[in-house]
Amino acid sequence: MKRVKIIATVGPSTNSKEAIEELIKAGVDVFRLNFSHGDHDTHRKTIRMIRECSRRLSKPVAILQDISGPKIRIGQIEGLLQLKKGDVLRLAKKDTGDRYTVSVSHPEIIDFIKEGESVFFADGSIRTTALKKHRDYVELVVENEGVLSSKKGLNLPNSNLRISAITRKDEEDLAFGAGEGVDIVAVSFVNSKEDIIKAKDILNSYKANPWVIAKIETKRGVENIGEILNHSDGLMVARGDLGIEVGLEKVPVIQKRLIKKANAHAKPVIVATQMLLSMVNSPYPTRAEVSDIANALLDGADAVMLSDETTVGEYPIKAVEMLVRVIIETQKIYLYYKKYEAYDEDAIAASVADLCKGINPKAVISFTTSGTTAKNIAKYRPDVPIYAITNSEDVLRRLSIVWGVEPLCVMKGVKEPEVYIERLKEIIAQRQMFKESDKLILTMGSIIGREGSTNMIRVLEV
Repeated sequence: MKRVKIIATVGPSTNSKEAIEELIKAGVDVFRLNFSHGDHDTHRKTIRMIRECSRRLSKPVAILQDISGPKIRIGQIEGLLQLKKGDVLRLAKKDTGDRYTVSVSHPEIIDFIKEGESVFFADGSIRTTALKKHRDYVELVVENEGVLSSKKGLNLPNSNLRISAITRKDEEDLAFGAGEGVDIVAVSFVNSKEDIIKAKDILNSYKANPWVIAKIETKRGVENIGEILNHSDGLMVARGDLGIEVGLEKVPVIQKRLIKKANAHAKPVIVATQMLLSMVNSPYPTRAEVSDIANALLDGADAVMLSDETTVGEYPIKAVEMLVRVIIETQKIYLYYKKYEAYDEDAIAASVADLCKGINPKAVISFTTSGTTAKNIAKYRPDVPIYAITNSEDVLRRLSIVWGVEPLCVMKGVKEPEVYIERLKEIIAQRQMFKESDKLILTMGSIIGREGSTNMIRVLEV
């Protein structure tokens, strides 16, 4: 059983029932829908397909809605703009028609740029420095040769921009996702706790309660990670824009820090961007990519994410199968049983980890109403599977993103622990999950199904 979860982005290469079923069979736990592309009708059809395939295969999988956020882009350029070192480019609030003047999707950023500041275009491939500031535009001197085209991204790594992470389009997309019952929402370009609070307020206004993941891809996001973690339900280390914002050489260290902090908070953390990029066009990855994945797993990542590999790649199934092989192999040297200072809220989870070391059970089975108990147990990284039972299909699917947790089933209408245990025995017998005399550790509350009531540990012999 693989402990680390796999997220696959749906795109042209995989947007069919056949492909989605094959991806689930190959090992995908979560499907990501990128709302930077596609319309609501397209995403609605994809959501229905994923749900149908999940039911047909009896495999709970989560749907992650990744909203666009305030990605700063330049406007339209006629053809390609060939730039040479020393050229002067004007970044303006409005399009003037001049070939060397480009507009920007968020005109207000012009006011934040200071003379001498770096401005990067096209994922950092074109670097410029602000030469002279004017009211409606700023002159930039080009530092290297490159080709600029319409709608390319723009990064200001040294600016303290005050742009909300939730745009008007994002608000519409969140309303759509709430209506479709997505399980997890990823908020792009999170800078502070206010961005997460705003996203949750919008979702709550539609009576939706998905887990909200903060994508960390800005310098301010890294600086404010403490408050962001306190208000979010997890993190995504979005290494693309993050590399431009902080410098590529700093990304590995920041990645390790973010994973460690998320682990300590018992919140799932995803590592994303170029995990198996070479497999977009090749059936085999590079050795560096495999090492990158293995190191992310050893650092403590809950999940790894594929983007281009499964949206436009030629080998989406092979990419997932490769991830599974790397995960299984890396688990052989994983350092299980992490040590943390146990607080009141996860004392049960710490005790479960200690019991696992003492009695060597075949699994931990947790009845969890909100998912918190299962996440807290996973925080200690026991060397046995964690099976989750809950009274909510939504919670069961969300747990698909948590390290080591396998969604087992939904059990409704049970209040007494003894009734729960008898039903659990029936499920174990029907599915032939364990052998006679196998030991299991159970966690539950004195009143089954009440959130925050887990206060019991039982050892069950099959």
